[in-house]
Amino acid sequence: MTWRMPAETALQERVWMAFPSDGYTLGDTAAEAEDARSTWAAVAHAVLEFEPVTMVVDPGSAGGTGARDARAAAARHLSAGVDVLEAPLDDAWMRDIGPTFVLDPAGRLGAVDWIFNGWGGQDWATWGRDADIAGIVTRAAGARPVSSLLVNEGGGIQVDGEGTVIVTETVQLDPCRNPQADRARVEAELARTIGATHVIWLPRGLTRDQARFGTRGHVDIVAAIPAPGTLLVHAQNDPAHPDYSVTRELRAGLAASTDAASRPWTIIDLPAPARLSDAEGFVDYSYVNHLVVNGGVIACGFGEPRADAAARSILENAYPGRKVVTVDARPLFARGGGIHCITQQQPAAA
Repeated sequence: MTWRMPAETALQERVWMAFPSDGYTLGDTAAEAEDARSTWAAVAHAVLEFEPVTMVVDPGSAGGTGARDARAAAARHLSAGVDVLEAPLDDAWMRDIGPTFVLDPAGRLGAVDWIFNGWGGQDWATWGRDADIAGIVTRAAGARPVSSLLVNEGGGIQVDGEGTVIVTETVQLDPCRNPQADRARVEAELARTIGATHVIWLPRGLTRDQARFGTRGHVDIVAAIPAPGTLLVHAQNDPAHPDYSVTRELRAGLAASTDAASRPWTIIDLPAPARLSDAEGFVDYSYVNHLVVNGGVIACGFGEPRADAAARSILENAYPGRKVVTVDARPLFARGGGIHCITQQQPAAA
């Protein structure tokens, strides 16, 4: 069977998400839990303007009450328009715990079930329940399961739908993910599962994402492919931030590469907002971490009107004909990800 992961700009059936349950994502206080759940809900409601949303919600442990009862919290935060699927969860990063949807040559839906091990067995993560979510979503979507022995996450790949995939050495070749893997093995598995014929290897991700509570280098905060032959690339333009040099290294590597059709890239820089740090250190605020939906783009906002507006304008030009809707993503980034990280698109099947 030949499978292909469509471009994120392809027609979609729906978007899948997971609602935050108990765990570090909620934070340490009721106010922090409310902030998290309000933001996940805001993203879901933004998507609903364009297409259906299914939210996986943990039914909650026996005796769970108040802010720690995910089912009750979901009922408070989500409108009736959001479809709910109950299943046990550890966390809420659907891009990584859910399946990667693919199509066969006849347009029938498949779903790749990568092995998920908590972003390389991080000592702060739990994933016993999250490891089952891809299979649960696959069955609910009516997709044919595509099994894989590769430890991988959806945030670790970016595709153009024409055979190109961008990955990072620090994710797919992470010894805590795939200790026996080399480039050839990873490339062969990406060809089998998502139809990748041309793999671009970046050496790493952004600085904060390489730190203890990061993913060790997801690409979906670095670059996106809005159209064949075109790249949106995160640009940190303040020399006081360590990503000033990192993003220039990554951009140079991408500029020296081509896509699967041997075309050189047209690179569109997407500048970071002005804020450099928070209580945990240098931030990795990135407008690259957006979600494309039918007729729209759900963009990250960072509370900086000028920078948010500039990013919205760039995204409008990169995705002509799509309405760009900005959602404040600071509560997401404070917890380790962005809008792309908490969503997973299901392409329309034939």
